[in-house]
Amino acid sequence: MEIKILEFVKGASEAKGVTVIIDVFRAFSVECYAFDSGAARIIATETPEKAFELKKKYSNSVLVGERNERIIEGFDYGNSPTEIIKTDLQGKTVIHTTTAGTQGLIKAKNADLVLAAAFVNAGAVADYIKIINPEYVSLVAMGYRGTQSAAEDLLCADLIKTNLEKESEFEVSKISDLKNSSGKRFFDPLNLDFSPPTDFFLCTMVDRFNFALRGAVRTDGNVDIMQVEF
Repeated sequence: MEIKILEFVKGASEAKGVTVIIDVFRAFSVECYAFDSGAARIIATETPEKAFELKKKYSNSVLVGERNERIIEGFDYGNSPTEIIKTDLQGKTVIHTTTAGTQGLIKAKNADLVLAAAFVNAGAVADYIKIINPEYVSLVAMGYRGTQSAAEDLLCADLIKTNLEKESEFEVSKISDLKNSSGKRFFDPLNLDFSPPTDFFLCTMVDRFNFALRGAVRTDGNVDIMQVEF
């Protein structure tokens, strides 16, 4: 099994084989918590405009997402797991768009299969890949706003890679150390309304969920996200 770590939208476009799109802070952490909160389905889309179009087609749906980390005007919820865990999503369709994570799902057009990952489901993603046992795996760290390297996404890629190769031990302490680097923004009082400290802790709970997230491209270009449970 050949494993390659890529970054950003460009990396998603170049990815091949089984492709894992990684967005820890916060897109795919949010999607895991949304399923845990009862969501019946998640549809990832590229733009707010496409999200509004989808909402017209699905009556029992909510809009979840952000631009520049803040909730999009007209959306029901921001891209915050703290919001999602307080919300009853039972039976609802979640329509999700973010600056980085969902863009990666849309752009991974050369992949044989697309998975979405964060720390909260990293182990399940690795286990699913082991079952498939592909020749090639692309781990795409989407980064901060899809343009800057993000320590948390690269760490998550390393965690998945370590689980797949079992050649080294992953240092879990590096995850808690993120509060002093890329996770500092969650502890800035100016960000409390849209990036509270609880988001940091909810996003860094390694293997909180025992399911992978698998994407399937729809005829309209959006991506259906499905749970793969173990």
